[in-house]
Amino acid sequence: MWPLLLCSLVSLTISIERVLFWWRERRRRSPRLVEEIFRHTEKGDFDSALSIGKGTLDLAARILISGLTHRDYGFMESIQVAAEDEIERMKRGLNVLDTVITLAPLLGILGTVTGIMEAFGVLSASGIEDPKAVTGGIAEALITTEAGLSIAIVTVIPFNYLVAKVQKTTQYLENVMTRFKVAYRKGLGGDDAAK
Repeated sequence: MWPLLLCSLVSLTISIERVLFWWRERRRRSPRLVEEIFRHTEKGDFDSALSIGKGTLDLAARILISGLTHRDYGFMESIQVAAEDEIERMKRGLNVLDTVITLAPLLGILGTVTGIMEAFGVLSASGIEDPKAVTGGIAEALITTEAGLSIAIVTVIPFNYLVAKVQKTTQYLENVMTRFKVAYRKGLGGDDAAK
């Protein structure tokens, strides 16, 4: 039961931290700022776009500013690296939740198997005369399976929610990056300038 308790604490901690992370990200979103960066970039006024977006907490704006800041070294590469960093930040902890979902039922089954082995040990020692000792031991052993399954079921809900949030935000960032590439080319005055 101790490993299962640890799994439940890890699952609860990561789930709460990730929900708070997404709540903060939603509050930091600034679509108007992103549109301002687009507007200045389309005009070719990259310095104004940089100054407007400097120090922003909006994740899309941070990616765009990274692209503009490092445009001399590779505009699209800079945007892609910044986007990958943001996506990694969004995915933090999901692998651990996935592991808990898989591990908790297995730990529960392991606990049940060892409990049943102990119950059969009691049966071989006391004989058939005391069947309550055996059935009580088996019933107690099944508690670990129930606990493991419960932890996995409860963890799957925030895990799926968080995976969906990452996918939705990744799609949003891809759209923003595509639009920004077009705006940057327009700001440079040609379609081939940003290739």
